[in-house]
Amino acid sequence: MITTEGSRNPSRRRLLERVVVGAGGLISALVAIPPLAMFLGPMFRRVPEPWRTVGRVNDFRIGETVQVTFENASPIPWSGQTGLTAAWLRRESEGRFIAFSVNCAHLGCPVRWEGRAQLFFCPCHGGTYYADGSVAAGPPPRGLSQYAVRVQGDQVQILASPLPL
Repeated sequence: MITTEGSRNPSRRRLLERVVVGAGGLISALVAIPPLAMFLGPMFRRVPEPWRTVGRVNDFRIGETVQVTFENASPIPWSGQTGLTAAWLRRESEGRFIAFSVNCAHLGCPVRWEGRAQLFFCPCHGGTYYADGSVAAGPPPRGLSQYAVRVQGDQVQILASPLPL
């Protein structure tokens, strides 16, 4: 019986070609899956809004600005202290609060609150902000970023986000 290439008994070369093509396809799929999962994953996963409690309403006096600390919006289980972030929280009235990012809008340096002057100061390049977060002087291109704030029962909560926008 005469066999031709491509009949029931494939040649060694044909077998190796199929093995190499199959292995290449498998490796390509393994390399492509993680990036696809990264880009398509958020479309299929619902992430709850990360509201963080920063204290009780009665802990804050009207007209006072204080620094509050809360868990980052996307903490890593082993992050410890680095999983915390902060904001400047100001109680405007009985039930109204406003929260500002602790980072300057110029280069991200941490700003500090000076109660006597009623100003936020950036130590890096002299940026100054009014109590409402707007620019008073210096190089910042815009005011301080703000966090959304709500009162739930007697708890003050801040909507944590990776970067307040």
